[in-house]
This record gives sequence, structure tokens and C-alpha cells, in this order.
Amino acid sequence: MKLTLSHQPAAKAEMLIRKPVKEVFEAFIDPAVTTKFWFTKSSGSLKTGECVRWDWEMYGVSANVEVKEVEENKRILIEFGTTVEWIFASRTENETLVTITNTGFKGDGDDIVKQAIVSTEGFTIVLCGLKALLEHNIVLNLVSDKAPDAHVKR
Repeated sequence: MKLTLSHQPAAKAEMLIRKPVKEVFEAFIDPAVTTKFWFTKSSGSLKTGECVRWDWEMYGVSANVEVKEVEENKRILIEFGTTVEWIFASRTENETLVTITNTGFKGDGDDIVKQAIVSTEGFTIVLCGLKALLEHNIVLNLVSDKAPDAHVKR
């Protein structure tokens, strides 16, 4: 059976975080917070027009991130091989819906679908880690524990 795609797949993950939009937004802008639930090291904060490097030291992996746009408490748009957009929607004074969409996957149809699935899974894990951190002050180590056998031997 041969399948064809009628449109380019996009990865999408959403989560309600029971914190004010400013606090949730800052968690992705400020690496002092982001390193508690996603990557382990960053060369700087996210600012429009800047390039930063993110490291996942446990995996020996890094990414160069081009920050395309930052709209305070509303939106972040970056490129790092693909395009990732965060939308922050304040639902109430203490509730924020975060939507992350990842697009621009490359390769053949099978590769693109696989990348979209892996990205959806990854960003869901990131949002779960953020929720635990901001709502309960718990560091779950979800990103590190996702693939413990892939850790770099030191």
C-alpha cells in the first residue's frame, strides 16, 4: 500500500499551565529556568534577532537556535533545523495555555512523518516537565530520562 501526503505534517503539543502568562513565558525565555525542564545549558536568553546555542549535555548534543521573533507574553518563533512557534494564551489570571507547533521537516514522506511524531512526543514531554516545575516545584528529569541508554559515557 502506497500512502501519499496531502499536506506537510506539523507537530503540535499543548498544555494548560496553572500560572500567570508572564511566568510561563519567562520559563522559555530565561535559560536559568528552561535548564530545569528541557536542555542543560544555553548561551543566552531568547531575544529577537539573536542566535543562541542549546546543549543537552547528557546526550552530547547541541543546537544553534536562531530567534526569529519574541512577542512578550504572547509568542516565540525560532528556527533550529525546523521552525518552532510557541503561543501563550492567558486563560485566567493564573492559567496559561501553551501551544507549541513545529514545522518544516525535511526528507521523504516516511522521514517527515517520523520527525513529526518524535517532535510531538518531545514537546509534550517538555510541557509536562514545565507544568511539574511551575505548578509543584518538582524537577522530573523527563528529557534526561527519556533515553537513558543514549547518555554520553563520561
